[in-house]
Amino acid sequence: MNLEFSAEELAFRQEVRAFIEGNYPKQVSAEGLRDDMSPEDMVAWHKILGEKGWSVPAWPAEYGGTNWTPTQRYIWGEENARVNAVMPLPFGVSMVGPVIYTFGNEAQKEQHLPGIRSGNVWWCQGYSEPGAGSDLASLQMTAVRDGDHYILNGQKTWTTLAQHADWGFFLCRTDPDAEKKQQGISFILVDMKTPGIEVRPIKLIDGGYEVNETWLTDVRVPVENLVGEENKGWTYAKFLLAHERSGIAGVARSKRGVERLRDIAKSEQLEGKPLMSDFDFARKVSQLEIDLAALEITELRTLAGEQAGRGPGPESSILKIKGTEIQQRLTELTLEAVGHYGTPYYQGISDAGSNEYPIGPDYAQHSAATYFNMRKTSIYGGSNEIQRNIITKMILGL
Repeated sequence: MNLEFSAEELAFRQEVRAFIEGNYPKQVSAEGLRDDMSPEDMVAWHKILGEKGWSVPAWPAEYGGTNWTPTQRYIWGEENARVNAVMPLPFGVSMVGPVIYTFGNEAQKEQHLPGIRSGNVWWCQGYSEPGAGSDLASLQMTAVRDGDHYILNGQKTWTTLAQHADWGFFLCRTDPDAEKKQQGISFILVDMKTPGIEVRPIKLIDGGYEVNETWLTDVRVPVENLVGEENKGWTYAKFLLAHERSGIAGVARSKRGVERLRDIAKSEQLEGKPLMSDFDFARKVSQLEIDLAALEITELRTLAGEQAGRGPGPESSILKIKGTEIQQRLTELTLEAVGHYGTPYYQGISDAGSNEYPIGPDYAQHSAATYFNMRKTSIYGGSNEIQRNIITKMILGL
């Protein structure tokens, strides 16, 4: 595997960099996606990319993809991470979109793919339930056939940004008598404006609101919204999760985060000297950088496999485990670096009755909120414990 970029790839990097510098929306914070952003700001860059034709670079060209090589897509990710761009939300672009163009029928492709590409249609994911998170196959939401409709009943939880969603994709049990719990599950697309859907907020520890519990009560969904075959949803769910796990690694974002951490540690003082000169802190940063470099090589090897025609496989579990562990260590070290300046705060008068405003430098303001929020990364997309089981079975053959 050649790790050196070619002259053509370097020219592509310059093209991408120039486009980002000239078109990234100035009103969107450079601090990345946060739950206090407006819905319009969350999708602003997506819509610009949709007009350019660059919103779904990993899709096949026949469905609107860019036909970029995996290396070009890697460069694209690096350049967006360099400016901490708020990227298209994954629920449409990286998750349900590939399921629809791979397993959906032509009518579903025509109806849904254009809105995903443009950013005009917002999607949410209905997988986890209160009793079915890491053990997703235990889900209880039912979809009962009634003529030309399914009747959906049940509860989903942790449905990220469902309060803004136009559509959702839900795993539902269509055969409660299936021999194995992985069987009898179907993948169904649901218009979130359908009567009987209630989205209830789950407030996070920092007072933010990005996740929900979603209740479906006698929700009538046309049978034509079934993706693929009935009772084959587990196959489509695993396909989707493999794509999601590859993206969770977030190597480019973590590289940018380490650069930021080093800058902070050069500014913060410990006993009258820059924190970065402290041996123990510098050792932890260096070890993080070494592990990140190893993860980057693994990601590049995975990209080389994609370029050879192999899609995401069990190696995506390796990227997911190491990527999320590194993200958590990075946010922990950042919080350690800013010290008491990282104390959580509420912006203005909050539901908790606080009117405290942040103190200290700007770079410390969201460090605590980010630290707390990143605790979830080793759980969503399939917990890291589950990923180790996949590696043991699918890669090691044990």
